[in-house]
Amino acid sequence: MKAGYGANKHHRRSFRLHGFDYTREGAYFVTACTQDRTCLFGDMVKGEVRLNAAVQIVADEWARTAEVRHEIELDAFVIMPNQLHAIVWIVDGRGDRPVAPTPVVTTLAGPRPKSIGALMAGFKSAVTKRINQQRRTSGVPVWQRNYFEHIIRDDAALNCIRQYITENPARWAEDPENPVNAGATPVGATGRSPLHPDRKHP
Repeated sequence: MKAGYGANKHHRRSFRLHGFDYTREGAYFVTACTQDRTCLFGDMVKGEVRLNAAVQIVADEWARTAEVRHEIELDAFVIMPNQLHAIVWIVDGRGDRPVAPTPVVTTLAGPRPKSIGALMAGFKSAVTKRINQQRRTSGVPVWQRNYFEHIIRDDAALNCIRQYITENPARWAEDPENPVNAGATPVGATGRSPLHPDRKHP
């Protein structure tokens, strides 16, 4: 990071739900987008996602999140040319999976251990390191600094989001993260839901 902190320049709004404990058991929908919406992972050709070698790094590291974090279970996910959409479960010690997390107020700053924030930070860091090693571009950002997150509150929402993930490649032409749609506002910059582009988080 370059020296020279400015309150207006460097302050970034958080899109996390204020006071919510993101270590709580339950299901979450997350979206991570590449820096500047660059299609690092491939392109769309005739309605089909054509992914490149870099996408294997993303897939490997996403699978690894559940291997190194015993509180995490992975659900549906899709890797697009410049983003990842996924459902993540935080499970309790008994393996139960309550859909709606229980709100708990927390005053700690930064991502807590075993939280969604910690998961995303670790995943994005691992992907960035490996991709920069692959293309020999040390220190170059791969992801937008922020990510979109949505608390899944019931089975109906869970099924809706699973369908959204499955059908996402077919909607690439209209996707606001598609670089062709240059006038669209990127998710990571506003916290707008990819499920409902006109609706803010959560």
